[in-house]
Amino acid sequence: MGRQTARKGRIYDSGNGAHCLMNQATHNKIVSFIWGIADDVLRDRFKRGKYPDVILPMFVIRRMDAVLEPTKQAVLDTRKMLDEARITEQRAALCDAAGQAFYNTSRFTLRDLKSRGSQQQLLADFEDYLNGFSPDVQDILENFKFRNQLQTLSRADALGTLINKFLDPDIDLSPAGIDNHSMGTVFEELVRKFNEENNEEAGEHWTPRDAVRLMANLVFLPVADKIKSGTYLLYDCACGTGGMLTVGEETLTAIGAQRNQQIECLLYGQEINPETYAICKADMLLKGEGENADHIVGGAEWSTLSHDAFPAQEFDFMLSNPPYGKSWKKDLEALGGKDGMRDPRFKVMHNGEELSLVTRSSDGQMLFLANMASKMNDKSFRHGPRTG
Repeated sequence: MGRQTARKGRIYDSGNGAHCLMNQATHNKIVSFIWGIADDVLRDRFKRGKYPDVILPMFVIRRMDAVLEPTKQAVLDTRKMLDEARITEQRAALCDAAGQAFYNTSRFTLRDLKSRGSQQQLLADFEDYLNGFSPDVQDILENFKFRNQLQTLSRADALGTLINKFLDPDIDLSPAGIDNHSMGTVFEELVRKFNEENNEEAGEHWTPRDAVRLMANLVFLPVADKIKSGTYLLYDCACGTGGMLTVGEETLTAIGAQRNQQIECLLYGQEINPETYAICKADMLLKGEGENADHIVGGAEWSTLSHDAFPAQEFDFMLSNPPYGKSWKKDLEALGGKDGMRDPRFKVMHNGEELSLVTRSSDGQMLFLANMASKMNDKSFRHGPRTG
């Protein structure tokens, strides 16, 4: 997967470079259509700042619905067989039946919900449909807090309209109409537009792509001649919506392609903000990167400083834009205070003496750096791993 570039009206993959991903006009049409749904359905029912809480998860749900539709009956048959055999651990078999890293065991598809006699019945059936998704999708929906919006949609008689809009035949969100990578590109564009609309400051939950590409180039280009075919682990300890991991993967695989190297990237990220974590994980699933999605950990309880998601893992490359000037007093308390802290990430030995890396509680930025330093795989290259 290489860096996306616009060329002669199309979006290309400059890493593998062999195929055109999506016509730029098609990309713009889909983004504009989805953006328009917000104004058509949500205006006066939700504050504009709440639009992404409805549109982004519905976009994810519609794509997954379209992806799973061809294997729906196979999943239902497999679920019935497993239940009859009283097999409780069903995830692997259901994923295999779905042919995806996720599945839905509800008897409904979105198309089944187009016509209902009452809003109460539609709401009940839609909730049944949502409950049928696999645990990874449930995690995304929970962190989006999507179910919290359903009563408002139902009372406003807008839930059916919303579903019908996403099923519009003019916008084909199935794999036949848009491939996985292009789907991720559309999703990321929607996220960017909502960030701009809501006046989100760059660096709060996202970092401008130009800055991310510069960081990736600074990390990868100096060691380009040392990169060999193989699997590399990339890590972002404050991954937000996942932009640094995505661009890092694109940059590394592009370097490999230019040097005729076969590169595979495994992405790992941790994020405390529930909504941005949900966006990051959903983006991975939409791109067909189920394994990477499993390596994205987050939510309100997953602070990198006090709740390390990857305590025994080392990484080849790390890119991150952690919060600067932000208090970490709650993390300090969770770690037992400065005197009671035993976390090995924040201690180093020097000349036989144990030294603490703990900083003042008003600013934890150096602790994120210490966290990354503790996870360096010093066998990656002759000069060790790379961080940015």
